[in-house]
Amino acid sequence: MPNVNEPSVLMEAAKRGDRDAFQHLAEQHRRELRLHCYRMLASIHDAEDAVQETLLRAWRAVADFEGRTSFRNWLYKIATHACLNMVTARQRTARLLPHDIGPPAQALPQEPATEIAWLDPYPDEPIAQLSAIEPGPAARYESHEAVQLAFVAAVQRLPPLQRAALLLRDVLGWSAAEAAQLLDTSVASITSALQRARATMETSYSSRRSASVPDERQRELLDRYVAAWETADLDNFLALLKEDAILSMPPYREWLLGPDAIGRLFAFVCSRYGGSGAFRLVRTAANGQPAFAVYSRSSETGAFVAHSIQVVSLDEDGVALVVNFRKPELFEFFGLPRAR
Repeated sequence: MPNVNEPSVLMEAAKRGDRDAFQHLAEQHRRELRLHCYRMLASIHDAEDAVQETLLRAWRAVADFEGRTSFRNWLYKIATHACLNMVTARQRTARLLPHDIGPPAQALPQEPATEIAWLDPYPDEPIAQLSAIEPGPAARYESHEAVQLAFVAAVQRLPPLQRAALLLRDVLGWSAAEAAQLLDTSVASITSALQRARATMETSYSSRRSASVPDERQRELLDRYVAAWETADLDNFLALLKEDAILSMPPYREWLLGPDAIGRLFAFVCSRYGGSGAFRLVRTAANGQPAFAVYSRSSETGAFVAHSIQVVSLDEDGVALVVNFRKPELFEFFGLPRAR
């Protein structure tokens, strides 16, 4: 393979059909492309598919790459169009969370709503590895904020062009001219789409921004949270919840508001799985927020098996939001085993 320290040499080799040279150039952008596609699609599975499609299209077209923009920007163009095609051609509805689509439930959840495509969580490890990639000067959101569940859910409410314009301009920090070139449209069209997107975000997201919690206080709250779950301690669990705390559980449509309703579910679930010792929580992180991989003890084997990924939002007073993703297949994306 050509000298890997010379991108221009690698590009010339890739254009001549050297697959290894192309993969070396492209793979260094895979993680950031996947995060961009996740923001567009709110699904880690769909984001992976979009990135695979992007790299396949790029490989097929690399011989015609003229270098009028950077190779990275060219990949972003292909990836963004792949996402837009997935949103529009397949007529996909926006992926949201239960507490975004209806009022709180008055009773415990009944049956999962498997017909709804719910928003997925996103593991933090790839995000941390992107910390050295700074957004451009036009960015309005910090990288850490622009992957939180509330932000991603709000973005899903935007029409496709507005969604792309907001992510390119306000998250990646590209100029209006760069975004227009990438989306094959005019600067005026990008500016108009961005204005409308910002207006929607102002109403659907600004009030839901997560508060910053000091590390020491956060550690204390999370330690108590883990202990309450693992010992089925209802009183201590309730003491952690804010008065307007929310718990949602995709794929269940129902979501619960306030300590009384959430406490009833906590007591029911702990009793159903066997009380103290029924759950084991393994710390992880998702969407720039504290998260846990929850394992439940099997009544048949006694082993702890994958149950859910919980993403937790805190503020100074306690737990404000818990989103419990009942999707064991997510564990592989978090690098976690299905059983312990």
